[in-house]
Amino acid sequence: MDTHDPDQKDSGWRGSREGWLTAARDAFVEAGLDAVKIQPLAARLNLSRTSFYWFFKDRGALLDALLDDWEATNTASLITAAEAYAETIGEAVLNLIGIFLDDGPFASGLDLAVRGWAHQSEAVAARVNAADAARLDAIRRMFGRFGFAEGEADVRARTVYLVQIGYISMQVREDMATRMARIPDYVKTFSGLPASDRELRRFHALHGFQPAA
Repeated sequence: MDTHDPDQKDSGWRGSREGWLTAARDAFVEAGLDAVKIQPLAARLNLSRTSFYWFFKDRGALLDALLDDWEATNTASLITAAEAYAETIGEAVLNLIGIFLDDGPFASGLDLAVRGWAHQSEAVAARVNAADAARLDAIRRMFGRFGFAEGEADVRARTVYLVQIGYISMQVREDMATRMARIPDYVKTFSGLPASDRELRRFHALHGFQPAA
C-alpha cells in the first residue's frame, strides 16, 4: 500500500527544497543565470531530474525562489542591522559595516550576480531598484534616529550604501587587517563622528579580529 503523503515534499531521497535552492544559488553565483538549469543542478546534487518537481513547478519557480532568497538574505540583513540597537551613531554605522565583512550575513557574490541578472530582465531590475530603495530608506532612518536632518541623513545614507555597493561591483578584495584599519576612518567619514575605542574593541571582538600589538 502506498503510504506517501503528497504534502510531505520537503526532504528524503529526492533531496530537499533547501538543497535545490542552495545548489541553484551556488551555481548562479559561480557561473551566472545560464548555470541555473534543472539537469545540471540534479547532477550537482546527484539526484534525478524528476525529483526537482517535488519542490518547484518549473525553472521559473526556482528563479523566483532565488530572488526571494536574495531579498531575505541581503535586504533583510541590512534592514535588521540598520534598525539594531546602538547607543551612538558610530555604533550604528559599525553595526551596518559589519554585515558586509566576510563573516557577515550579507552575501556579496549573490548581490553582484542579481545585479548582473537585472541587466537582462526588466522585472528583476524592478526588484533590484525596490530593494535598493528599501535599503537606503533603512539607512536614512538610522541617521534620522540620531538627529540628522532629512537632507543630510539622505546623503550620508547614500554615501554608506554606495560605497558598499561599489566594493561589491568592483569585486574589491581586502584582507581583514586592511579592512579593519580603514573602518575607523570610514565611520568618521560616514557619520561625521569617530567611533569610540570601546565601540571598536567590541566590533573587533564580534568579528574575531585581534589588532596587532
